[in-house]
Amino acid sequence: MDERLEKALDISNYMVTLNNQTRILKEKYYENLVYYFNGATFTVTRELINFIKGLIDSDQQSVIISDDNDIPIEIENLEEFHQNILNTYFTASNEYFVEYNKMKSNRNVEGILDIWAKVFYCLPKETMH
Repeated sequence: MDERLEKALDISNYMVTLNNQTRILKEKYYENLVYYFNGATFTVTRELINFIKGLIDSDQQSVIISDDNDIPIEIENLEEFHQNILNTYFTASNEYFVEYNKMKSNRNVEGILDIWAKVFYCLPKETMH
């Protein structure tokens, strides 16, 4: 095979693999942003974090809000809930950052697939809170 063609094929394979693994890593990040609380499911976003912080700042002690499935849930301790969602957000973001940088620094398909295998199979399972 022509050397230029082989090099182009290698680059193409690398880009396809990189894009696929980036998508998988992003999906894992979104999964790690899910916080379970008293049977409710919350996707932790900056908006949720700021909303809860605003309630705390307005001296709310407890509140009823809807979860991701539009099920109303009472949160009796906003401070604790806020701390837990912050922890969920920063843990997921830090893991995403570390794994993304590892993937970005690999310059071959095998290296990317090796990182993917570690991320997909070695991260702890979601913890129910």
